[in-house]
Amino acid sequence: MSSVNILVEALPYIKKFHNKKIMIKYGGHAMINEDAMTSTARDTVLLKYVGINPVIVHGGGPEISSAMDKMGKDSKFIKGLRVTDEETMDIVKMVLVGKINTNIVSNIYLHDGKGLGLSGSDSGLIQACKKVHKIENDEGKLEEVDLGLVGEIESINPEIINILTENDYIPVISPVGVTEQGDDLNLNADTVAGGIASAIDAEKLIILTDVPGVLRDPKDPSTLIQRIHVDEIPALIDTGVITGGMIPKIETCVEAIKNGVKSAHILDGRVEHSLLLEIFTNEGVGTMIYKD
Repeated sequence: MSSVNILVEALPYIKKFHNKKIMIKYGGHAMINEDAMTSTARDTVLLKYVGINPVIVHGGGPEISSAMDKMGKDSKFIKGLRVTDEETMDIVKMVLVGKINTNIVSNIYLHDGKGLGLSGSDSGLIQACKKVHKIENDEGKLEEVDLGLVGEIESINPEIINILTENDYIPVISPVGVTEQGDDLNLNADTVAGGIASAIDAEKLIILTDVPGVLRDPKDPSTLIQRIHVDEIPALIDTGVITGGMIPKIETCVEAIKNGVKSAHILDGRVEHSLLLEIFTNEGVGTMIYKD
């Protein structure tokens, strides 16, 4: 396809999404590879310059684990779930807010964008409470476990995000929430992205990962399912097409759509310009989840 045809194909999408908010969850390769992070930041700035309002939420699990190893902090797990004590929470904030967030903001600035870093603690953005986790014990019964400073969203106040987007800033949000008592809690980044997408009435929720999308055969990229209606998802989970770590991502997408987001997309952040290809081309490159 020629460059002119690409631009012509993009025009109706630019018009359709003009002045709309799009939530982008940075994760996977787009987080840990410097070239990919720079490319993704550049594409995000391009969205802003064509009249779309991108909002970013980022994760940082691998970087947190690496920082803990370097600092000699042993990770404690209960049935595979990490326990977040106060010292671990300090490391979480140091990595998410102090390092990753500022790196993304710097990359946005590098491409002449105006990024501004936030955490859920800023301006009461994310009110959270401790999450009650239940796991199956050796007798096969569910029992509650205390994972420390791990939270879930109680409410979201989108005021600060709306103020920033109206003034041409790209908000970059770390998944840390705050309790009524002022304590910080570690939150799941996908869940935060979905929750904020709903609260700001985003047109799209885009989750960048390290897989092409939902595959019928996980070993064969050609089996990518490009479009999934929310009603099809239970059957895809029951038949094992959607499994493992993809299930909570899909559940986040479904919840966002139920709460007003028009569509949700799971994209491969390893593919250069996947963000632009999904938004501005007829074919797209990942899996789209939709309702109507």
